[in-house]
This record gives sequence, structure tokens and C-alpha cells, in this order.
Amino acid sequence: MDTTEIVIVTATFFLAGIVKGVTGMGLPTVAMGVLGALISPLSAAALLLVPSFVTNLWQLLAGPDFRAVLRRFWPMMAMLVIGTVLGAGLLAGGDTARSTMVLGLTLAAYAVYSLCAGARHVPPSWQPVASPLVGLASGIVTGATGVFVIPAVPYLQSLGLGKDALVQALGLSFTVSTIALGLALGLHGALPAESLLPSLLAVAPALAGMGTGQAIRRHIHPATFRRCFLACLLLLGCEMALRPFL
Repeated sequence: MDTTEIVIVTATFFLAGIVKGVTGMGLPTVAMGVLGALISPLSAAALLLVPSFVTNLWQLLAGPDFRAVLRRFWPMMAMLVIGTVLGAGLLAGGDTARSTMVLGLTLAAYAVYSLCAGARHVPPSWQPVASPLVGLASGIVTGATGVFVIPAVPYLQSLGLGKDALVQALGLSFTVSTIALGLALGLHGALPAESLLPSLLAVAPALAGMGTGQAIRRHIHPATFRRCFLACLLLLGCEMALRPFL
């Protein structure tokens, strides 16, 4: 990587860390959105693996009851891994234009849904069937785009979990997604060895950004920050989705 690329990667992960520090999520989404607009989505996904794993594992283990969350959501996590392996063919296939368009559509769809959708609640009786299906769908989206949020995040938010339990469940989903994405890209022979060092180096700005975001959270309402973040994400996603036609 040359100096310009190092500066871009460092700034991207610092920004992504700020978003995660303020909202509790969003590091892979921001990293894929910004880097995916500058380099291939495959290269961006390879760069986010280590910082995403470190920050999400921290979030997972800091929660109140890891075993209870794992016991409740292991079917969803198992299907998430399977879906990621199935979906990774698009990201690993080398068709940059198509994968960029799919990534852009995914980011835009997530932003629109999050900005417009009201509160949802999934009845407990549906959850034994819904959790594996959501896990499979989330895995396919993760494998195809490197973005972990759809539909796992809206689903987990609809279960009526307490604040700490929700943050820990999101940490579990994001951690498993990161591991599954790394394994899937490796199985497809699309995990470049030269991305390991830059990915390791990206941990420091990501953690620094998280600390900064946690400080910002004391001075700005998270909902206001989240709306601004989603609006920017919508614009970025639309630009990426339309890029092959411009």
C-alpha cells in the first residue's frame, strides 16, 4: 500500500470506529461503504476482517450473559455461516461492477428501511422458525456484499431484548459474520495474504474511533447521529448502485 492508500484506510476505520462508538454498530457497514467506493468490494472485505473481529468480540464478551445469548441464537448463527459460504461466490467472483452495484443496493436498502420503518415485534412463537431463516438470509447478504446488517439487525431489534442483551446479541451476530466471511473467502481462494498486515494495522484507528465515538455520544443524541449517518449511507449506496450505468 502506498501512502495515500494508508491514509484512506486509516481515516476510514477511524470514522467507522466513531460510528460504532456512538451507535453500537456500523463499523463493517461504513468500512465497506467507503472503501467499496474506492477499491473493489473484495479488497475492502479483506481489510475489514481483523478490526471487525476485534471490535465485535469485545462487544460480545462485554455483555451480561454470553452463554444465554449463544444458547438462544445458535440456530441463527449456524445458518448464518452456511449462508455466508453460499453467498460468497459473488464477492469472490471478481466481477467488481456487479458486486459494487449489489453492495450499493444493500446499503441504500438498509438506510431506507432504518429511516422509514417503525417499531416491529416478532412474536416468540415465530422465533424458532424465523431465527434460522434470518440467519440464512443474513449470511447470503454477508457473503455477497461484506455487509452484516441485513436482515439480522432489524430482526434482533424486533425481539424485545433488553439494551445490554441486544448489544451482546448484535456482537455475537457480527463476530460470527466476520469469522464466516473470512472462512468463506478462504474457501473460494479469494482471501489475499497481502491484506493481513493492513487489516491488522486497521485495528488501532478502529479502536481509537470507538473511543472517540463513545466520547461524542455524551454530547450528541445517538438518534440524531444515527439519522445523519443513515442519510449519508443512502447517498453513498445510491451512487455505488448507479455507478455501472454512469
